[in-house]
Amino acid sequence: MYLELALFALLFERAVGYPDETYRRIGHPVTWIGRLVTLLDEAWNHADADPAARRLAGRRALLVIVGVPTLVGVIIAAAFQAGLGFLSTVFVAFIASTLIAQKSLDEHVARVASGLETEGLAGGRRAVSMIVGRDPEALDEAGVSRAAIESLAENFSDGVVAPAFWLAVGGLPAIAAYKAANTADSMIGHRTARHEDFGRAAAIFDDRINLPASRLSALLIVAAAWLVPGASARNAWAAVRRDAGRHRSPNAGWPEAAMAGALGLGLAGPRAYGGVLVEDAVMNEGGRRDATAADIRAALHLERVAHALLSALLLALSAGVFYGAALIG
Repeated sequence: MYLELALFALLFERAVGYPDETYRRIGHPVTWIGRLVTLLDEAWNHADADPAARRLAGRRALLVIVGVPTLVGVIIAAAFQAGLGFLSTVFVAFIASTLIAQKSLDEHVARVASGLETEGLAGGRRAVSMIVGRDPEALDEAGVSRAAIESLAENFSDGVVAPAFWLAVGGLPAIAAYKAANTADSMIGHRTARHEDFGRAAAIFDDRINLPASRLSALLIVAAAWLVPGASARNAWAAVRRDAGRHRSPNAGWPEAAMAGALGLGLAGPRAYGGVLVEDAVMNEGGRRDATAADIRAALHLERVAHALLSALLLALSAGVFYGAALIG
């Protein structure tokens, strides 16, 4: 396993993030993958094809979308491993850190709280529109706050824990494959007329590869709630057990339910996307629905503690493996 690699990548990303100047100059690995997804969508997703043909084309596209970044990851990892020893871990971890999004996630969610605090509802709506797909004009202050907290919880799993998990399991090729699949799902894994069939494989694959991280994310949030004054680990665990499986997503419900229970909020539930009302279960039913900017700040604090616990877990596992290897040697 690549435990040290995952630990260093988390620390690098938290300290540095992805500089805005670098993004302006060359873009970001996710945008590069996104261009590949768009290219294949335009080339292979033919509106006049029958559903079976579009599903087959979607599976072929997913193989290319995942395969190309994975191959690039293999080449980069092999190049840096040639005679560099510990430095190879540092270099590869730095590259892998670009595929983790904790720092940017925190910044975007914090902007929603700041927008509500300084500019009122208009500022909150403007900031939340950058991180969620639902209709911002249909949201009141509580709706904006819930949307930000739900995005924080879900993306803690998808953008932080899952990349770190797959990096720890399979190194740079595995995190590259994960990020490619996750990007494909976000772009074509929707039940729309265009992508119902073509994006089916991407949506199913993304659901499956996120199963371990979503459960781990919930456990990390529960553990963080035990350490954070004012949060409730007991309620977080109860909400996970009761509500996580009721969410329309097989994965998002786990961290969202944990966050909802920890903070005493009622998250998820019915919400509008593109003018269409989407029904969903409420996570921690009976919790407060009148969320505020202060609740966003509390959720951010809880998420940062959960992130620290993830780093501590990787450190402990790395030390255990090292100690075990020393005993055997």
